[in-house]
Amino acid sequence: MLRRLYDFTMSLAAKPRAKWFLGGISFIESSVFPIPPDVLLIPMVLANRAQAWRIAFICSIFSVLGGLFGYLIGAVFFEWIGAPIIDFYGYADKFDRFRDAYNEWGGWIVAFFGLTPFPYKVITIASGVTHLNLAVFIIASVLSRSLRFFLVAGLLWKFGEPIRDFIEKYLGLLTVVFFVLLIGSFLALKYIL
Repeated sequence: MLRRLYDFTMSLAAKPRAKWFLGGISFIESSVFPIPPDVLLIPMVLANRAQAWRIAFICSIFSVLGGLFGYLIGAVFFEWIGAPIIDFYGYADKFDRFRDAYNEWGGWIVAFFGLTPFPYKVITIASGVTHLNLAVFIIASVLSRSLRFFLVAGLLWKFGEPIRDFIEKYLGLLTVVFFVLLIGSFLALKYIL
């Protein structure tokens, strides 16, 4: 199944509308969608290494724009949905402490987790919920998301086919490693905050 998904993604990456799909996935992943844009970024760069920087730019810009939408979700809809749930379970006082800690360290949290496989949408929504300074949020998002996507694109641009061969040979193992890093990021966030 994983091989079929990989082959489908590789075929999609070579299509003329692939950049539109990448922009859309990058946007919605930053606010609601569970699958990271890397699933399209990687094969797109491998399919056309000359476009690596443009692909990384599209991914970065739309990821930050989607992050702003995630921030809006947290800032606007939390009071209607999240706050009553927190009050119901008696965590209002703890949440106030979380909010203070998040605002103190929020820029660093956004910058760090924006680089990791941790779902960025969690960070964008939490930033809105805590009303993290919007300028800090945008700067940290632009830096971390751009660094992440340009680093991936740069490595693929530089090493090209050997990286593709490595991915194809170890696809199952890389998937397991990705999910281990993802779960580790969740646990790290739980114990940090």
